[in-house]
Amino acid sequence: MTLDSTCNLYLVGLMGSGKTTIGRALARRLERRFVDSDHEIERRTGVRIPVIFEMEGEAGFRKREAQVIDELSQQTGIVVATGGGAILDPGNRAAMSGSGWVIYLDVPTHLLLERTRHDTNRPLLQVADPRAKLDGLREQRDPLYREIANLIVDGTRNNSQAALTRILKEWEKQCAHST
Repeated sequence: MTLDSTCNLYLVGLMGSGKTTIGRALARRLERRFVDSDHEIERRTGVRIPVIFEMEGEAGFRKREAQVIDELSQQTGIVVATGGGAILDPGNRAAMSGSGWVIYLDVPTHLLLERTRHDTNRPLLQVADPRAKLDGLREQRDPLYREIANLIVDGTRNNSQAALTRILKEWEKQCAHST
């Protein structure tokens, strides 16, 4: 993928990794439109994600998610925060890597737990042992995030400004080499 002003940027990572926070800041800095794929699904359906999970199950939600990712990948010059499980679908991975630059926000489980512990809008974490659930999700998804990532940002420091600075530095370096 040639990096230019039409190239999309996709943020991937587990829930609570900072995709929305960093994505909004990145879009502001690059003067691009920001889209959170989960918020887009909620906007289109008129209901929150937990309701979709309750009514349609995870499979129904993933089908909606794939449609949104496909449509977003056909746009240009946007910053997209994806849902944590968007990379499970091979079509989503192909759409993202084929239309943009993918940034994996890799955050340790203990920080994810801290960030999500009071968030009831995360159906996959409404279980007896959220830590075990996050560990299982990490084991399943980390190889897929790494497979499509153009940049892996270590979120250990729990600092979105540091992550943003790193992303912008790498983006500028990549763009300078592609022109």
